Amino acid sequence: MSEDDHLLVEYLRRAYHAVDGVWFMKVEEALGFEQALDVDRQVWAILAKIQARKARELTGCPGNTPPELLRCFRLKLTADGHQFEASLTADGIAVLIRGCPWLELLRKSNRQELAARIAQTICPTEGSVWCAEFGGEYEFTMPRMACAGEDACEMRFTRRQA
Repeated sequence: MSEDDHLLVEYLRRAYHAVDGVWFMKVEEALGFEQALDVDRQVWAILAKIQARKARELTGCPGNTPPELLRCFRLKLTADGHQFEASLTADGIAVLIRGCPWLELLRKSNRQELAARIAQTICPTEGSVWCAEFGGEYEFTMPRMACAGEDACEMRFTRRQA
């Protein structure tokens, strides 16, 4: 990737993060935090569906196998700017996130006290939608959340037993 391509990716990522934060604060001003969080949950449920479908298209992953889910979810996390490790497990995939751009934005805006509440709502919403988009064959859990004071986020997509 060229220098200009890197600049473009960073520019678009920053704009994407800024739009999310600005619209949330405007809804919060108008309707309060709980309403803004509920609207945010609804928006991210739709966006996660769009992201999962586009990731499948871009990666050429039409199936529901753990390697395909891993490849597509890696694309999402990379595009968002996360620092992470992701791997196949015996029953699905595991992701360890050590750097989250959303948490960093909350810290920069001095709103980190809201991080746990937001993460407990938005992350499982996104994870559940990704599970549904991969045939409903997975269950999403988050045993650890950096927004709740842990050293990292741990996400698991576990294949349901037939």
